[in-house]
This record gives sequence, C-alpha cells and structure tokens, in this order.
Amino acid sequence: MNTERKPRILVVDDSNTIRRSAEIFLGQAGYEVMLAEDGFSALAKVVEFAPDLIFIDVMMPRLDGYQTCALIKQNPKFRHIPVIMLTSKDGVFDRARGQLVGSDEYLTKPFTKNELLEAIARHWPPKTEARPPAKGD
Repeated sequence: MNTERKPRILVVDDSNTIRRSAEIFLGQAGYEVMLAEDGFSALAKVVEFAPDLIFIDVMMPRLDGYQTCALIKQNPKFRHIPVIMLTSKDGVFDRARGQLVGSDEYLTKPFTKNELLEAIARHWPPKTEARPPAKGD
C-alpha cells in the first residue's frame, strides 16, 4: 500500500469555470480539492483546512490574488504553503509583483491538466530548506 499522502489543494478563482476545471483535473489525479471564490473565502479555508498547496487567481473582486498571497505569506503559520498564481496576464511586471508578495510560481491561464499536475510536482513533497549550490560549485 502506498503511504505517501496526496497534498490538499486549494483552488481560488472567481470564475466558476476555472474552479470546476481545476477541481475535475485534480480530482481525477486523486487530490483532495477545496474551492474558494475569492480572497476572503480563501483565507478562511487556509485556516480551516490547512491546504498543502494553493492555486490562486490574480484578478478577483474585493481581495485580489496578490493581496491574498501577501496575507498568507506574512503569517508564520502558513508562509510555508506554496502559492501558485493563476492569471491570464503574463507580463514581466505581473510576474515581478507575484514574486514581491511571495508567490512560488506563476501559471498562465488557460492551463492544462498536465500544467497543473507538473506545478504540483515541483512543490510537493515539500523541499528541505537546503539551498541549491551556487553556479560553479
């Protein structure tokens, strides 16, 4: 029996279509998926369900993805959770802003099932705190 646990994934997007697509893709792969429709709902679910990884849309009403990511990353209890920004905006400025608020990766919409699964694989299981060697080492 495989004892390796699949991560709990929180998908935050104001688009029902995006939430449902991600839920179907990730559910088919055996992940436990939680959905939130905005940043406020996401923050409550982070506390309640303690996800292992979060996919979050950048453009949402009330509390956008950047603000939500920043709040998650500022909390010592949750800052270890990888946050992957989902967006249709793929500019250098957008990526830089995502890095400034602590996002771990940037995935452009529309995404495929494979892109979601590959992003999870890059962040799960959690990496140790060891830093990669510098170039030339």
